[in-house]
Amino acid sequence: MAADPPSKSESTAEAKAKAEAEPEPKAEAKSEPKPKPEPKAEAKSEPKPKAKAESEYILELENVSKLFGTVIALKDVTLRLRRGEVHCLLGDNGAGKSTLIKILAGVHPPSRGTYRVDAAPVSFDSPRDALDRGIATVYQDLALVPLMSVWRNFFMGREPRRTRWGIFRVLDRPQARQIASEKLADMGIQIRDPEQAVGTMSGGERQCLAIARAIHFGARVLILDEPTAALGVKQSANVLRLIARAREKGISVIFITHNVHHAYPVGDTFTLLNRGSSMGTFKKSEITRDEVLNMMAGGQEMADLMSELGVRL
Repeated sequence: MAADPPSKSESTAEAKAKAEAEPEPKAEAKSEPKPKPEPKAEAKSEPKPKAKAESEYILELENVSKLFGTVIALKDVTLRLRRGEVHCLLGDNGAGKSTLIKILAGVHPPSRGTYRVDAAPVSFDSPRDALDRGIATVYQDLALVPLMSVWRNFFMGREPRRTRWGIFRVLDRPQARQIASEKLADMGIQIRDPEQAVGTMSGGERQCLAIARAIHFGARVLILDEPTAALGVKQSANVLRLIARAREKGISVIFITHNVHHAYPVGDTFTLLNRGSSMGTFKKSEITRDEVLNMMAGGQEMADLMSELGVRL
């Protein structure tokens, strides 16, 4: 006999049993959003120490005095030289200009006061110390040997050398002659032959040779002691042009003279000395040429003398 089909109640019971046996699907756990990592605070870099600002003045004398026994050559003189400036030091004979030059050049130490180069106090034991700091002085005698050639005088103890046969250091004459000719040409001096004796050159050309030599060997400060004193009008003009060219190269110049007509055209600042004391420092915009001349010559004294002699202006 055929089996009877399962009743409706039995199929319902079987379905419930299967449903109970099957495990319920687990609800997916909602993953909580991971907290975003807080941005790390940037480590503040410590500010680098700023480089020391370059001083406005390349050379300074502060209340400098110089005594030779009981003789007071300089008394409380202050002088400040800016970079790339022509500073004229003016004064009559006996005003103390030469003593001041020798202090600047390292020949004499100051008896009192402070000498600073690049804002740092210095004490020079010799002119070599000053040269090592870039302070070169061209004296009236120029330190030239008339019987020696131009190139020999240009180098004089600092001649270029080359190696021969890999062992011997010998004088490089061709290079020395070439450098001397080129440097003088840069200063506007065309020489016939670098082998010619310096004694055959004019006074102005000798001045240019001495100045070109100082610039070639790294002078930052050029001190010129009465460079136009023994020169004619044309030669003096050449030296004044040379001073202007040195300023264009960024070289600071101290121009010592007693001739206002030479100082005023090229000078930026003027310091006047009288009997070892400073009468003040003036910019060109603050003083006229006639006022400088009047202060140097002792205007009131000259006026009294002219009145005494009956001279009317």
